[in-house]
Amino acid sequence: MKSFKKYLAEFIGTFVLVLFACGVAAVTGCKFPEAGYVATALAFGLVIVAMAYSIGNVSGCHINPAVSIAMLISGKLSVKDFFGYIIAQFAGAIAGAAVLMAIIGKDSGLGTNGLYNGDIWLSLLIEVILTFVFVIAILGVTSKVENGSVAGLVIGLSLVLVHLLGIPFTGTSVNPARSFGPALFVGGDALSNVWVFIVAPLVGGALAALVYKFLTCCCKKDKKED
Repeated sequence: MKSFKKYLAEFIGTFVLVLFACGVAAVTGCKFPEAGYVATALAFGLVIVAMAYSIGNVSGCHINPAVSIAMLISGKLSVKDFFGYIIAQFAGAIAGAAVLMAIIGKDSGLGTNGLYNGDIWLSLLIEVILTFVFVIAILGVTSKVENGSVAGLVIGLSLVLVHLLGIPFTGTSVNPARSFGPALFVGGDALSNVWVFIVAPLVGGALAALVYKFLTCCCKKDKKED
C-alpha cells in the first residue's frame, strides 16, 4: 500500500504538471509569444513548488523520470520504485495531456517540444545541459535535512531558470514524461522527435547524479584529510 501511495502521488503530480504548465504554454504561447516565455517558465516552477509541498512527503515529488534516474544512481531510490515511478509519471503525463486536449484541442500544440533549428544533436546538447543544471540543483538542496523547508521553493525556481533559457530553443523539456504526454496526442513531428526529449533529460539527470556524487565524495575526503 505504501508503494501504491507513492506511485499515485507521482501520477497526480505529473498530471498536474502537464495540465497546468503545458496548458499555460499552449494558451499563452499562441496569443502572447514573448510574454508566454515568462508565463510558461513561472507555470512550470510554480507547479513544482505546489506539488513539492503537497506530495513531497509521500513520494519526494520527482514527477520527472530524469529526477528519478538521478535518485536511483544516488542510492535514494530502489530499482522497484524507480520503475514504479516511471510508469506512474508517464501515465500521469498522458492523462494530463488528454484532459488538456479535451479543453483546448490539439491544434494548440499542447505545449509540445521541438528541435532547435531542426538540429537533433544541438537539441540533445541543450536538453542535456538544462537537465543537468536542474537535477544537480535538486540533489544539492535535498542533500541536507535542514533544507527541507525551502527545498520546494529552490527546486521550483531552478526549473523557472532553465525554462527561461530553454524555451526559445526547444520549448524546454528536462522531463521525458512531460514531453511524451502532449506529443502522443499531437503526433506528427512532435511525436517523431519526442525520443530526443526522452533520451537527453535521462542522460542529463544521470550525469548530474554522477558528477554530484564525485563532488561530494571529494569534499568528504578533503574534510578527513584536514
